Amino acid sequence: MAWYDEAIFYHIYPLGMTDAPKLNSYGEAEKRLLKLIPWIGHIRRLGCNAVYIGPLFESVGHGYETTDYKKLDSRLGTNEELKLFVSECHKQGLKVIFDGVFNHTGRDFFAFRDLKEKREASEYKDWYCNVNFYGNNEYGDGFSYGNWGGYDLLAKLNQHNSQVVEYICDVIRFWVKEFDVDGIRLDAADVLDFDFMKALRKTANEVKADFWLMGEVIHGDYNRWVNEGTLHSVTNYHLHKALYSGHNDHNYFEIAHTVKRLNDMGLSGKMKLYNFVDNHDVERIFTKLSKKSHFLPVHILLYTLPGIPSVYYGSEFGIEGKKMKGSDDSLRPALSFENYKNAIEENSLTGLVSALGKTRQKLKALSYGDYRELLLRNRQYAFSRSFEGETVIVTVNNDDADFTFTLPAGNAEKYVGSLFGGSADVVNSTVTVTVGGNSGEIWVPVGKAGKAVSSLDAEAFKVKPEEKKQEPVKEEKAEKKPEKSKNEKAVTVPENIPYEEMSVEQLQQAILMKMAKNGPVTDRMRKDVEENIWHDSLVNWVKSFR
Repeated sequence: MAWYDEAIFYHIYPLGMTDAPKLNSYGEAEKRLLKLIPWIGHIRRLGCNAVYIGPLFESVGHGYETTDYKKLDSRLGTNEELKLFVSECHKQGLKVIFDGVFNHTGRDFFAFRDLKEKREASEYKDWYCNVNFYGNNEYGDGFSYGNWGGYDLLAKLNQHNSQVVEYICDVIRFWVKEFDVDGIRLDAADVLDFDFMKALRKTANEVKADFWLMGEVIHGDYNRWVNEGTLHSVTNYHLHKALYSGHNDHNYFEIAHTVKRLNDMGLSGKMKLYNFVDNHDVERIFTKLSKKSHFLPVHILLYTLPGIPSVYYGSEFGIEGKKMKGSDDSLRPALSFENYKNAIEENSLTGLVSALGKTRQKLKALSYGDYRELLLRNRQYAFSRSFEGETVIVTVNNDDADFTFTLPAGNAEKYVGSLFGGSADVVNSTVTVTVGGNSGEIWVPVGKAGKAVSSLDAEAFKVKPEEKKQEPVKEEKAEKKPEKSKNEKAVTVPENIPYEEMSVEQLQQAILMKMAKNGPVTDRMRKDVEENIWHDSLVNWVKSFR
């Protein structure tokens, strides 16, 4: 058991949270990072025990176009202030992981500057992918190169180059020695070279006990990345999408099917995925939910389904954030601690997140327990998590009306609700509990009651009148298989050519065909494929199928 097996993360995008300028003048260091020190106590009171913060290091704009991996961004402060922040987190019992942007650099990075200046004579010309001195780029440099996502601003590092690999491994050693960091989230891990990730894992195993590597992976078979040789965990985008759309569509089958699919990958036991409902790249959960009262059951599932839960800064207050064309600024707002310092007592949503964090910390079954589905309907869902003879039962209800569950009860004699209270006796090995509309509960064996019960006010989470809508009653059955899209009919996947040589449309079609062999392809799955237009990501995705 490592620290990350019981982690509850708080995710900070520091340039946004501290209201840093959008562009870096590379001038005198500002002390904005120190604004985050008061938040550490709030994070602890939320029940979180780990912080994921980044990007942190010198860059020109949003932080993912790195200029210097060993210097805190001038807009945030100095290395000494980053040391102070990590040290204070450690003093208050929080582990800290940084964003590792190792797939690409910015154009102001020393190796790229040398390449621009010396061209063919640069000793760093092999540090980047596909450098072509007969081509050009949007900046008129007189040469072209590989990039990430079609952006020449993000020059792709050649991860097959041993000098590049050793340089990045040295960066990890530096971060541990200089800042005492506890792990790294690898940006764009779904396009990183696997041998490169193995080298990072070897370094991680050497620098610090239980040093954690988590990767940003959006699609595919997560087992390719999560194993003993590469990464400890990856971002669970499969569950992220299911959590909000399963509530918006009143379709718990989608969530349960996703959990089963992840279980079938073998990822619910030793290898734990990084679960989230929003982050710095996607819209806020409060914006995505059609019914705001579903914030409650969504977060109960976030904290109780297999995996490691994470809260994105500010979402515990129920703030909105809609993705705008050409800008993610609305997803990464500045927040003042003074405006939220009493939120746990004054904001019911914040109080809920705090109660969930404390409950999870006290119930080992939610970190280590097996998963067993107990009841599944479109609007009601129940499952158990069992560990070392203790069985915790989770019930959620996305309907406006109350619902009474009758469920198998393990070996307990009585259960109590850890969030809202209430109790139920076990009769003939079953327990009968009633859950309010658009609500949920974590039912704990009576022996654990004194430690886990919270004092949340159920009335604070009742459906507001403006939220009540006349919705058609759906038949209690799983989602039907949708018709094929026009794109699927029109595109032909060529045989006997490498995936790397296929077009984006051909790769999308190949992925849909492989999905269809594994079961029904839902509208949500199809949309995920069609929205991914990045060639490298699609190649990795199609290769992930077995």
